[in-house]
Amino acid sequence: MSGEETGGADRVQLRNDLSGHVYGPSIQAQRIHGGITFNVQEQPRPGLDIRPDEIPPLTFAFINHVEDLAELDAWVGGGRSTGVRVGFGALYGMSGVGKTALVSRWAEEKKALFPDGQIYVDFAALRGDAEGGDVSEAVRRCLRSLGVDEMCIPESLADRTVLFRSRSADRRLLIFLDNVSQPAQAAPLIPKGEGSALLVASGGLLRELALDGARMMPVGPLDRESGLDLLTERCGSAAVEADRAAAERLVELCGGLPVALHIVAARLLTEPGLTMAGLAGELADAPRRLAGMSLGRERSVSAVLDLGYQEFPPEKARLYRLLGWLPGTTFDVGVAAVAADLDAARARTMLGELAAARLLEAGEDGRYRFHDLVRLHAGERAEAEEPGGARLALTGRVLTHYLALTALADRAIRQDRLRVGDLSGLLDTAPDPFTAGAGPAPLDWLEAEHRNILAVLRTAAREETLAAGVWQLAEVFTVLFFHNRHLGDWRESLELGAAAAAAAMEPAAEARLRSLLSRPLMDLGEYDAARRELDTAAACAEVSGDLLVRASVQEFTGRYWERFDLSHAMDAYRSAFELSTEAREERGAALAAYFLGCAQDANGDHPQALATLDGAHTRLTQLDDRRMAPRALAAIGLVHDHLGETDKAIRALGQAVAELRAQRATHYEAQALVALAGIRQRTAAAPAEVRADLARALEIYEEGGSPRAEEVRRRIDALDATD
Repeated sequence: MSGEETGGADRVQLRNDLSGHVYGPSIQAQRIHGGITFNVQEQPRPGLDIRPDEIPPLTFAFINHVEDLAELDAWVGGGRSTGVRVGFGALYGMSGVGKTALVSRWAEEKKALFPDGQIYVDFAALRGDAEGGDVSEAVRRCLRSLGVDEMCIPESLADRTVLFRSRSADRRLLIFLDNVSQPAQAAPLIPKGEGSALLVASGGLLRELALDGARMMPVGPLDRESGLDLLTERCGSAAVEADRAAAERLVELCGGLPVALHIVAARLLTEPGLTMAGLAGELADAPRRLAGMSLGRERSVSAVLDLGYQEFPPEKARLYRLLGWLPGTTFDVGVAAVAADLDAARARTMLGELAAARLLEAGEDGRYRFHDLVRLHAGERAEAEEPGGARLALTGRVLTHYLALTALADRAIRQDRLRVGDLSGLLDTAPDPFTAGAGPAPLDWLEAEHRNILAVLRTAAREETLAAGVWQLAEVFTVLFFHNRHLGDWRESLELGAAAAAAAMEPAAEARLRSLLSRPLMDLGEYDAARRELDTAAACAEVSGDLLVRASVQEFTGRYWERFDLSHAMDAYRSAFELSTEAREERGAALAAYFLGCAQDANGDHPQALATLDGAHTRLTQLDDRRMAPRALAAIGLVHDHLGETDKAIRALGQAVAELRAQRATHYEAQALVALAGIRQRTAAAPAEVRADLARALEIYEEGGSPRAEEVRRRIDALDATD
């Protein structure tokens, strides 16, 4: 963890001059953000006893596919061959045909087969604008679902895959990968535990999966009888039997696609006087389908949507089509209200109507999402009907919404961090939902919304006039990645932000973002790219003349050189210390001194390291930095050990352990405990003390799913063997 994770100067002065906090939209001089109107879920907690239950539930009765369910059971369920340790099935078929519903139904019925949990990954949410998806991020999500602590997740895909196999080895899990587009997305997530299963759903046949043992299952549209069953379940048997011929015609015109039939049923239920015969006649006469969808059964969805859309009142029709332009995959009432520049109450009412009409899917957390085909239709209507500049205006409003909320979340997590963007004018009149009594935890909100925030950055980055908002959002967004290491997303967000800062000719911002970008690049092993970013950052920082930005760039540069040349690293840390001191930034100077002292110790200059670290510890203690001060104390303990001052080393490390435990900084507590146990064991201390230190470290590593647990366990076993 670098100093940037733990602070720096916060140059944005905030004042809280509202009479109270509003857990919802801000209506003062103007609406800054739409509030947070969904139920933000807590992130998965680390631990060995986690039982994930993530596969989406069915929100309507499941119709037919009896043979498909039986086939799944034979392949990956209770009927599988005794020679198959792990079941692997790949379902494929066009969008809207019901692949996800089929797996959801089967998973619901077969929960007893997978007592250790069911995990869901939607690659459509990971894909963004690019084809494929972030496989490494998918593995990271599965590790988090299995209780692995964020600090214990490796950086490379290969290491994450190895850890996933280890964590799944003694468990019976069902893994469902939805919207897969490339065979390589599946292989790293084949669970190892006997009796487990991996199911994959894709739009087309991925033949290469057969090489990994997958059984291929085409999923087709509903036949006539099954389609009639769906209409009967939704509309009642009396309605179907009253005009069976018209019902059969509706099934035919909908192409047997469940998504189209559900929309048709919703219209029949909500539009008084509309009959099956009348609706079938309308559909038969529909002149056009979705632009760009000239072939296939998707025409039926377009016809259904066109007819329903024509019946919308103007305000509802406008909301529907504008939502088709919305970046991201999910949205709450607040985002929808901002996107359409509507009152939240009106937006909520119309979203409920769209969900009742099956044009939106309402999630359990209060957020909404489109089916892919419906989103396409809404976007097509917006392109055809909205005036010029409407899409840019919508993107700007949504960008401002997320910028304000992300900045407030950033400050709620840590105030004393270097920020180049001055957002005081934006935030002074914006209510802070994270300080409200019922407000969500800021890190949980950032995690829940991070894919949508990234989508907003991608969309806004295409607009030159939004460059300032893009780099400001990228800067405050980075607080999430200090805690949850979505390395690919972190890299992309900073690349977008740095390019926007360059376009806006903001050298301080560009320097800041490029130096931050060196972090995920180094974690990804791309050291040459990290060096190029740091060199550019240094040049931009010099042009800016900002002492704090120059100091920050030097600190990042020191972190880079620690891997290759300690002399260069120490020079960079000294420069960071001097610049921070000149700027009278006490915490920046203290952190630079901490890193300098650690580098001096690694370089063998133990006396100088002790003096430097003593100074850093004193400064951090005076600043009441209760997380960094004990880390500095632990480093002092290691230096005493290197100097042969064993008693002082044990005292310093022991005190550091206690302080880190009080702060719940368990990752660093475990590191200090392992070091303390090593010193005690080497000096023939009581075996009980050594064992207690290692046992606590093992508890931390096991609970967090760390690969280091095995090494500590071996050390404890070796102690037991010598008793």
